[in-house]
Amino acid sequence: MGCDGGTIPKRHELVKGPKKVEKVDKNAELAARWKYCALSTEKLRRPIVACDLGRLYNKDAVIEYLLDKSADRPNSEVASHLRGIKDIKELNLTDNPAWEGERRNTKGDRYEDMHCAMFICPVVGLEMNGKHRFCFLQTCGCVFSDRALKEVKTEICHKCGDPFKDENLVVLNGTKEEVGKLREKMEEKRAKAKATKKPKKNKVAETVAKPSDSKENPESTETVSSEGQTSTQNGGDNSQPVPEPPASSSTKVVTPSAATGSKRSIQTMEEKSETYKSLFTSHSSAKRTKDQTSNWVTHTPYHF
Repeated sequence: MGCDGGTIPKRHELVKGPKKVEKVDKNAELAARWKYCALSTEKLRRPIVACDLGRLYNKDAVIEYLLDKSADRPNSEVASHLRGIKDIKELNLTDNPAWEGERRNTKGDRYEDMHCAMFICPVVGLEMNGKHRFCFLQTCGCVFSDRALKEVKTEICHKCGDPFKDENLVVLNGTKEEVGKLREKMEEKRAKAKATKKPKKNKVAETVAKPSDSKENPESTETVSSEGQTSTQNGGDNSQPVPEPPASSSTKVVTPSAATGSKRSIQTMEEKSETYKSLFTSHSSAKRTKDQTSNWVTHTPYHF
């Protein structure tokens, strides 16, 4: 079968060898990491946010993921470490004046430079296309190149002037080793946050328990006499004796204002009940007197 018409098969067509490992284009890989959202795989557009691991996202995509964390969502493993809005930081990026966007090649007849990036470093001017290492500050969200941070060493942000430390620097789209270090740093930060929350809860519990203890231990409380003199009952020396309360002190004293208030409430209740009863024909106000009744008997609902 085959080989009709004088065709001669070659060796690679007949003998199947091991498959060659497919190499990923570096330019395509860099464009996917620096120009597209890591969660929704859509083009990055403002507002752009980053997580503690240095991945770039569209803020809308992150909010949709936090509202619906179902397993059916694509690329849900990329954002599995995100628990809320506090785990991301909105980036303060500097636009690249040389980037024209999609307007430049609308017809498809012009050369499109894949290395041209949307954003640049505000200090050195390097394009954020993946060829250079970039970092962002967790305090203010400003983005700079690693070269700018090494050349101009300072503890104040070059763009907004906010102070920062070396611990606040996060590498964007780093290597596997850098991502592993950032993950360890993120877990340590979360563990410290949990440890600080527990003592606060214990303090609140102690403050709630203190007034209850004072109620249970009447010995430490102070008694106030009728003349305004106070004396402690902890066994200390009392400068002035406290008169004992009379035997009838346990009985409740009804003030005239309370009595008038109770009488008014009873009167209002009686008035309400009377108005409610007057709605029915069986009430005395609905019945006819002898003068109103006729001499003959008629079949009407008002005859009693």
